[in-house]
Amino acid sequence: MAEKVRIYQLAKDLGLDTKDMLALLDDIGIEYKSHASSLEADVADTIRQLAAQEAQARAAAQASAEAVAANGAVDAATGPAAEQAAQAVAQTAQAAEQTAHAAGQTAQRAAEQAAAAQAAAASLPQRAPVVTVMGHVDHGKTSLLDYIRKTRVAEREAGGITQHIGAYQAETPSGVVTFLDTPGHEAFTAIRQRGANATDIAVIVVAADDSIMPQTREAIAHAKAAKVPIIVAINKIDLPQADPDKAMRDLMQVELVPEAFGGDTVVVPVSAITGQGVDDLLEMLSLVAEVEDLRADPEAEAEGVVIESVLDKRAGVLVTVLMQQGTVRVGDYLVCGEVWGKIRRLTDHTGATVKDAGPSVPVQVLGFSEVPIAGEHVMAVSDEASAKRITSERRSMREETERAEIGRKGLTLADLFGKKKVTTVNLILRADTQGSLEALKGVLEKEAAATDEVDLELMLAEVGAPTESDLLLASTGDATILAFGVTPAASVVKSAERQKIPLKTYRIIYELIEDVQRMIRGQIEPEYAERVIGHAEVRMVIHVPRSGNIAGSYVTDGVVRRGAKARLARDGREVYKGSIAQLRRFKDDVREVASGFECGINLQNYDNVQEGDVIEVYEMVEVPAA
Repeated sequence: MAEKVRIYQLAKDLGLDTKDMLALLDDIGIEYKSHASSLEADVADTIRQLAAQEAQARAAAQASAEAVAANGAVDAATGPAAEQAAQAVAQTAQAAEQTAHAAGQTAQRAAEQAAAAQAAAASLPQRAPVVTVMGHVDHGKTSLLDYIRKTRVAEREAGGITQHIGAYQAETPSGVVTFLDTPGHEAFTAIRQRGANATDIAVIVVAADDSIMPQTREAIAHAKAAKVPIIVAINKIDLPQADPDKAMRDLMQVELVPEAFGGDTVVVPVSAITGQGVDDLLEMLSLVAEVEDLRADPEAEAEGVVIESVLDKRAGVLVTVLMQQGTVRVGDYLVCGEVWGKIRRLTDHTGATVKDAGPSVPVQVLGFSEVPIAGEHVMAVSDEASAKRITSERRSMREETERAEIGRKGLTLADLFGKKKVTTVNLILRADTQGSLEALKGVLEKEAAATDEVDLELMLAEVGAPTESDLLLASTGDATILAFGVTPAASVVKSAERQKIPLKTYRIIYELIEDVQRMIRGQIEPEYAERVIGHAEVRMVIHVPRSGNIAGSYVTDGVVRRGAKARLARDGREVYKGSIAQLRRFKDDVREVASGFECGINLQNYDNVQEGDVIEVYEMVEVPAA
């Protein structure tokens, strides 16, 4: 065999589990990074021989056991030998016990506890892997997941951009897989990070026609920070302009070396439209999940993480929870941060009502009275009294911390004397989900931090559509209402128009960001700077009755324009600063005179011009905001 072979491919050829193959490599001292590492041809041949020898040994042992079981007379003949063997075993055990006692009973108990814990963990049932699909905006994350689930989701997303996490389960040839679809827009960094922290495997989607983009780098950074295995799916290979090789080369810039280039990163070319390569991607996911050996106890105390929360007009607060261990059932009490709820209904990713949900299952919970914060830890408690007590204690601790922070920061001289005049823009923010709300608040903070002259004040930031009380607050605080992903009632819209309260609705995050930037620019006082447009040299002073002295000048460069600002320099020193009141060429009044021509210049309220003076003409231009 002349070529190298991947570990997972060799395990597949030999009919072994990838985990067993890695254990075999550990036993013989072969170093590797992951199941995707390559083995030299001679090493692969050695492993094949070892596997064949082990298979022969197992077959021989099985044949011997069957022969012993078939011949009952052997038991009587080997009775004394068996007794001697038993005695030898007993003696060996006694000697081992004495040695362990001499070494110390504490070490023995610790070893026994560790072995018991390891055995208990190994005995837990396996759970479905949680796979997060991440990448740049419009690189086909939702479309790829859509093909796997055989449903249509991307078309329902505003602008084709996923605005918040969708948690789904899909049946694959290798079993059930839980998928988290995260947004690609830079404003949703917090959501993408939350998805990475709740995942077992990260799939980074890279468009073959677009290669590595800013959000791709960000997604890879989140996956690395979460220390989860990374699989790269190069999507859109069906397009004529697709260049998968360039995408693989660019992956090396972010320290992901593809297998094709001798690295350990699994890269699968796929097409979310034709389905090409999707089966290969699912096979890779199953291999990684097998190596990770994902297990969870369905009978333990129920715990999970909030993936998304939304305030529905009809149903109320709906919370998407990804279970991590234990099982939740209808009627259980849940605590999440400072809010609690009793489960009144559980809905799976298909919209069907279920009675319970175990590990790795995303489920929508109805029963919270308040909207919990996305990304918060969820745990089950025994009763309502315990739930109220825990949330009350957490709320009290937060309030004490906030009070302790008040007054800590002292005043500086810059605070007293160096403050600029700050204009405050009041906003009321409404969003469809808690995740979107967090992302939008992050965008507004970023925009506010970009300038010292405008301060964005969020008077209210809540989930749900704008209400009449929002209009009352906006009229009191002279605020603008921004609604993202929600539609205000017709009565609220009419009331806002009647009261002339700005109420803007958005479906695409780009549009909201651009509007906020325009609002900030509109509040910043413009800065102006001088721009020199020309120079003229005074060569003759002409006295005109009732008009004063006219500077007969020659334009040395640029232009001289009537009404423009001007300064007069004499012997290198400025003696006048004002404007040009009149500009004549021969006997005609003109608007401007270009370089290389003579003209007569009358300065506003200044007659003391002399030959040799230099007139510098300039104008004030607005400096664009940084």
